[in-house]
Amino acid sequence: MTSVTENQEDVVLAEGVDEEPVERNRRLFDGPALIVISLLATLYAAFHMLALNGVSISNMTGIEIGFLPQFPLETWNFRIVHIAGALALGFLLFAARIFPETERPATPMLSMAGLALFIPVAIALWTVIGFINVVNSGTLPEMGGLTTWPAFAGTEIYGQEVTWFGIPLLIATGGAIVLGWFENTARGRFATSDLVLAACGIIVALYLVPVYSTAARNAVGTPFVPIGVAFAATAGAALILELTRRVAGLALVIITGVFLAYTFTAHLLPGILAVQSPYTWQRFFGHVYSDAGILGPTTAVSSTYIILFIIFAAFLQASKVGDYFVNFAFAAAGRARGGPAKVAIFASGLMGMINGTSAGNVVATGSLTIPLMKKVGYHKKTAGAVEAAASTGGQIMPPIMGAGAFIMAEITGIPYQEIAIAAIIPAILYFASIYFMVDLEAAKLGMRGMREDELPKLAKLIRQIYLFIPILILIVALFQGYSVIRAGTLATAAAAAVSWLTPNRMGIRSILKAFELAGVMSIQIIAVCACAGIIVGVISLTGVGARFSSMLLDIAEASQLLALFFAMCIAILLGMGMPTTAAYAVAASVVAPGLVNLGIPPLTAHFFVFYFAVVSAITPPVALASYAAAGISGSNPMETSVASFKIGISAFVVPFMFFYNSAILMEGAWYEVARAGVTATFGVFLLSSGVQGWFMGGRTAWFIRAALILAALFMIEGGWISDILGVGTAVAIFFIQKVFHPAPDAQIAVRGAD
Repeated sequence: MTSVTENQEDVVLAEGVDEEPVERNRRLFDGPALIVISLLATLYAAFHMLALNGVSISNMTGIEIGFLPQFPLETWNFRIVHIAGALALGFLLFAARIFPETERPATPMLSMAGLALFIPVAIALWTVIGFINVVNSGTLPEMGGLTTWPAFAGTEIYGQEVTWFGIPLLIATGGAIVLGWFENTARGRFATSDLVLAACGIIVALYLVPVYSTAARNAVGTPFVPIGVAFAATAGAALILELTRRVAGLALVIITGVFLAYTFTAHLLPGILAVQSPYTWQRFFGHVYSDAGILGPTTAVSSTYIILFIIFAAFLQASKVGDYFVNFAFAAAGRARGGPAKVAIFASGLMGMINGTSAGNVVATGSLTIPLMKKVGYHKKTAGAVEAAASTGGQIMPPIMGAGAFIMAEITGIPYQEIAIAAIIPAILYFASIYFMVDLEAAKLGMRGMREDELPKLAKLIRQIYLFIPILILIVALFQGYSVIRAGTLATAAAAAVSWLTPNRMGIRSILKAFELAGVMSIQIIAVCACAGIIVGVISLTGVGARFSSMLLDIAEASQLLALFFAMCIAILLGMGMPTTAAYAVAASVVAPGLVNLGIPPLTAHFFVFYFAVVSAITPPVALASYAAAGISGSNPMETSVASFKIGISAFVVPFMFFYNSAILMEGAWYEVARAGVTATFGVFLLSSGVQGWFMGGRTAWFIRAALILAALFMIEGGWISDILGVGTAVAIFFIQKVFHPAPDAQIAVRGAD
């Protein structure tokens, strides 16, 4: 944060770290349009905060919501509204194409075509309102205590679902998606095609909320699902895919498309991919927009924990606490050799834990740390790689873990607190390994730290240590047994309260601005989670996950280690190009059940999958975090991804530690946990030394490097015998290095070769 200074000579390095980066396809509104978007984003985020804490809008305003039940909203309805709001806001904010530096010529004819699409929108909307009126009329019979859907009650509305709702909705949705690829509008104006898409997202929710509030919900996922649900789900899935393309790129959309294609061709495929009979369009899309798919675990988490912590992060940004975190890291670690790299480890890890996206964190903190790393002597690809590896590690740092812990808790049923505690030692191992890697790199290249006059004043920053209070309140509340929602709410309130001790005091305007920022920040992760839900729906319907589990069992009969390696490869492959949340959700559906069937405890199995889903962000050839860092450092993206893979190499070993030594996940007596943590940390140090070719103050020969890696593997295995072998090997290596001075490798003896 821009700290309170006593004179003009104080150094403030982190200024603007809290600023939200503007995507190249985001619209930049002003005037009335800006007021509308700001109001929608603010209301969207505030709605979630109120709903999650059980505050009834009708009690506050006296306004009833019509057919919607009062807070707390019924689960399915809440998730439907959650997705619809993100779709509407997302299409208004993010254009279908990147805006060029010079504005494209307007396309008035296409804009007129977009206006014409409001005709089917109006038809579909009018039909839905008719359905709602019939449901609320009290004239329909009941089934199991729930009102029946009109089509099941023998009314003539059934035909209207196709003619006057489904077909117009698909025409408007498909037409607007295609039109958006060609329509040109100024960056500060709404595109008519995007307005149509926003309206379609709302209409999908207006239909699904009442239908899922009736007895028709029991037919979801069966061949008897109402035809209108299939139409609404088809349009909804198309909207989700299009918004995901706009905010997260094509990778996840392509992977989802492959799964969708598999659904309708699985009966033609051989082996474990085959299903007995084909699925109809109506059954599949009726299934996918349920709690087995889009409305399932991924959206459950995004509509509760993720958006809550996005609001928390927005409050921290509004109070400039993020700037303070980075400045504090510089003051504490900047003097060490290669100081900016070590600052990147601490600052990016802390920020990445909160913001939940590796690539986004690279952009936020890397714009500051990467140039400084280059300044003190790191090669540009190494500077980018360090930032990418550190930002990725934030996803595995408790207590927030970039929302991954919440998804794991939702899927496994394991209490969140247990997951956060289990993550402590693995997170220490990951960040210790990166620290060792960058420290040894600095030693190899003879780097210096930053000078005293280049750094913020630590004494002054320590006097502002109270800015860590929101994080401390969050941790304490969680481990005192408060619910995640209550703990997150308390931490958010604390962020606003603490800001009054700084120049950035949060009044009503700042609080509303924070909610607005949270509404905008949440769009990407909500779209990604919903898109991942489509894949989860495919897996649950086709049963391909169970068949994959049986294949892992077959492989494990030959070698359990081979089965784990195969599971690792699948988890990384599924995660490539995908945000962490989606990568884990998909891998947890495909890989984790197979590991559990091998007899691996659920917590260990899901941590195994989660780690590899996370490190897919720095795994070549598709490494999102590394590519984002390369854009800032000016290095080759592929070289940067290879370097980040090397720096984060320990993260590929840590999950195997879980399998061989469950004490690393805090399972066992305290002395077993302590021994596991100490020996594993020493093993990570030996592994880093072997990879970097630097041990105990000197360069090493190739056989010394190989011996160091072997010793590391002994230490990592976790048994008493293997630990003794590892320590003995390390002592022997140290003796050989000090007494015989073997000639180092020529490759690493060249200064700056990296």
